[in-house]
Amino acid sequence: MNKAQDLLNPDSKDFSMLDYDCAYIPQNSVRMNYKYVHNATSEFNTAVIQRGWRRFGRYYFHPICKDCDGCKSLRIDVGEFSPTKSQKKATNRNRDTKIVVQKPTVSSLHIDLYNKFHNFKNQKDGWRQRNISRDEYIENFVEGAGVFGKEVLYIKDDKLIGVDLIDILEDGISSIYFFYDPDYSRLSLGTYSLLYQIELAQILELDWIYLGYWVEGCKAFAYKPNFKPQQILDGFPDISVSPFWYKSPI
Repeated sequence: MNKAQDLLNPDSKDFSMLDYDCAYIPQNSVRMNYKYVHNATSEFNTAVIQRGWRRFGRYYFHPICKDCDGCKSLRIDVGEFSPTKSQKKATNRNRDTKIVVQKPTVSSLHIDLYNKFHNFKNQKDGWRQRNISRDEYIENFVEGAGVFGKEVLYIKDDKLIGVDLIDILEDGISSIYFFYDPDYSRLSLGTYSLLYQIELAQILELDWIYLGYWVEGCKAFAYKPNFKPQQILDGFPDISVSPFWYKSPI
């Protein structure tokens, strides 16, 4: 068995979802390819993230949409990154914000903050809104973390004001999901959380921040090109094929 085959965990199951409406490109449909992995290794997790997959819980996925390649995988070059003036201001605003890094957990504080954030985004940006349950939160953000999954907690005024879910890979950090208290929007926590990921990667001597997908013209992803320099992945290569990342023109 070769190295590529070794990475395919024997307990994985592959399937695809039926098409559904795309949240990023109006009038388009989405089809996702999924891999359910009960106990993923760090090596497997790194290999598939390098090839454009994303992880929620024990589910890995990437788009296989017909006649559309709008989703581009991005990663930040940590070694060459230099913060802009506005990004430096976000860091200054959070001088008194406490940060805790630990294994993913769940509490009523997590659930309430997640639902508060999504209700805010529903009213502000028209996001689809449905309160998450404790079991759903565990399935999406706690299970499948293995030794690589972490949560970064942001605390101010003795309150939990932000939760950033990340994976520590062999060559970088994968951004999974971030939500925050809209009452603290003035702190620019979305920007600050990415700046902290970059700082953490530098401490751990890792090369990349894997940002997930970017879609041209999509408001939800407009912040991602602000963190330069970046690379874009060419497609979604098979595990047996070396991924090719090239300098981003955006």
